[in-house]
Amino acid sequence: MKKITCLIADDEPMALNLIESYVLKTPFLELKAKCNNAIEAMQFLEENKDIDLFFLDIQMPDLTGLEFSKLLPQKSKVVFTTAFDQYAIDGYKVNALDYLLKPFDYNEFLNASTKARNHFESLQSVSGSKSEKKQEFIFVKSEYKQIKINLSEVLYIEGLKDYVKIYLKDNPKPILTLMSLKKLEEELPSENFMRIHRSYIIALDKIEAIERNQVVIGKEQIVIAPNYKDGLMEYIGGKSL
Repeated sequence: MKKITCLIADDEPMALNLIESYVLKTPFLELKAKCNNAIEAMQFLEENKDIDLFFLDIQMPDLTGLEFSKLLPQKSKVVFTTAFDQYAIDGYKVNALDYLLKPFDYNEFLNASTKARNHFESLQSVSGSKSEKKQEFIFVKSEYKQIKINLSEVLYIEGLKDYVKIYLKDNPKPILTLMSLKKLEEELPSENFMRIHRSYIIALDKIEAIERNQVVIGKEQIVIAPNYKDGLMEYIGGKSL
């Protein structure tokens, strides 16, 4: 299993540095950021979406760890750290993975981190068993009907606020459905589709060329947003001769 990416947010410098030292000595953790407050953490997440695990102090100015945790993606997990044990129950109300009462030692930290590793390993196991059976189609609601979409026919998908347009091969008119692009992205197999812009998901096997920071699919040229470029280049690099 790949390392668990994590972020630390704590307004106490000594606590922040201590947790950082614990992360750095734990082989299966990878520190992506340490932040002095939840606002700084939120700003970091605007450009960096690949955080698995958050170590959050509950009491922080402007935005508490509890409030911030409710803004995180469902797939992310949280370990709360605090000097106030009355917050333990509140922590579990937002589906915290664990709760560490300050001051805590490395053994306590490692136990919480191991819970996180077990959680993500179990998800990976379930995901692996599901991927053995290739997903070939989805159904979407459009014009009062449930329409079957064969994924092999999808060229790209465009997000328009609360709607998406699904462009299909040999179909001049896109299918319009009431759904967020984020929700549809979660339903699509990641080995076949990739988001390259806040408004676009493309079918990887339909890429004809990449030129001037644009993906060419048929007659369309779709801009690659800077924060999605690395992922696409990594995919292309794995296929290049």
